[in-house]
Amino acid sequence: MDLKSGQLWLLKQNAISAAYLAGTYISKQVNRKLNVGTKASGDSLASQVFTEVDVESQNIVSQVLNPTLSTFDLGFLAEESSDDGSRLQKDYFWCVDPLDGTLPFINRQHGYSVSIALVRKDGEPVVGVVYDPLKQNLYHAHARGGAFLNHNFIEIPENDDQVLHVYSDSSFAEQKFFPDVIKKLEQQHRSTGCKKIAVHKTAGGAMNACMVLQHANSCYFKFPKDKEGGGSFWDYAASASIFNEAGAIACDIFGSPLELNRPESSYMNHKGILYASKENIAGVIMETFKAFNV
Repeated sequence: MDLKSGQLWLLKQNAISAAYLAGTYISKQVNRKLNVGTKASGDSLASQVFTEVDVESQNIVSQVLNPTLSTFDLGFLAEESSDDGSRLQKDYFWCVDPLDGTLPFINRQHGYSVSIALVRKDGEPVVGVVYDPLKQNLYHAHARGGAFLNHNFIEIPENDDQVLHVYSDSSFAEQKFFPDVIKKLEQQHRSTGCKKIAVHKTAGGAMNACMVLQHANSCYFKFPKDKEGGGSFWDYAASASIFNEAGAIACDIFGSPLELNRPESSYMNHKGILYASKENIAGVIMETFKAFNV
């Protein structure tokens, strides 16, 4: 089955409704006392921690999306439930992170979101919705339909910013080699037209990616590693769809498309991730990676 543009638009509206409902619920839970637990997931605290809000948010999203599973014969994959294998059987599957950035949420910091994508069986994201409950910003896109922030087309800002903005997950920023990565970037970043680097490291994966789109010179990346982790499909599928439609860069650290439905694992540690506002920024990150044996 090949979904047409009109069908993708309709499914995007379903995802937007689900994201709004879940985001509204999340907003009402910010100041409550949370029961924080951990699960066996990846090698970082960010991937292991969860709250009852994550679970209830997923329930809300599922209730909205469930009717589409039979209507369009879709699979379903979400962070707070087990992988039932439908992503490998159906032509398309929903890929859901009901509360991306649980640590920022627990710490009452900006950087958490609801992230919903529709992914084709071959791993290409064809719908992406990321909702920021704190700032009430909605990023959304569907294949061949453009990328939007709320009701406005997303356009990368003109190159009048002399700062290279580097977004990073806290787990990557805490690696021993991270300061050396920044130093190496400082040696190379003049080729981007920038005079200094600003590092941002408080948000979850989906918001880190979306915030890259706010700057002329910006990136968000993770190097490959042997241990399982580095985020999962649901961390990156929605933002990758938005980047594809916005004309920005969303790829692995080697410049190939993100593998968002590989059978072996939902983790992305094998090839890392790289988001950039434009190609020359992505090139600088790839060259920086080559200098490190990690």
